[in-house]
Amino acid sequence: MASRAGPRAEGTDGSDYQHRERVASHYQMSVALKSEIKKLIYVQVAIWLLLLAQMCVAHLKLLPHDQVAMPYQWEYPYLLSIIPSLFGLMSFPRNNISYLVLSMISTGLFSVAPLIYGSMEMFPMAQQLYRHGKAYRFIFGVSAVSAMYLLLLVAAQVHGWQLYYSKKLLDSWFASTQEKKRK
Repeated sequence: MASRAGPRAEGTDGSDYQHRERVASHYQMSVALKSEIKKLIYVQVAIWLLLLAQMCVAHLKLLPHDQVAMPYQWEYPYLLSIIPSLFGLMSFPRNNISYLVLSMISTGLFSVAPLIYGSMEMFPMAQQLYRHGKAYRFIFGVSAVSAMYLLLLVAAQVHGWQLYYSKKLLDSWFASTQEKKRK
């Protein structure tokens, strides 16, 4: 055991580190991927809170209609996208594979599917804005279609990276499980 204040033991020049135990690579990868997924979940929660705030302001008529437009239809099912994030967070403490798989499947259902529907729902209005320069819905003076497409693009990237990292984490956990079964 090393002494913090005392002299170094005779015969040790610091080059004896190669025989020491190391943390297996799949455990290091698991920690790194969990960290990345948590960051993405926090961004997704921020997007969710923005949509929730916009919906509350619009429905409770806290601001005039010309300031905050009524939500598009795809925004309502997208509010369920918080559920996959909770499953993902619940899978981390004990490396629970079933919660992670459930998170990945429900991300497709509750997050990606509403985004695809939203892009199709808003396409005619975006086309009209592009061709004729006319917008009928606004969020604080900005075309609602433009703002929501920007939000949709960011959300699609967040969910795409979240699924990618979740798949890599799942593979890492399976590698760990297979090693334990071999022993």
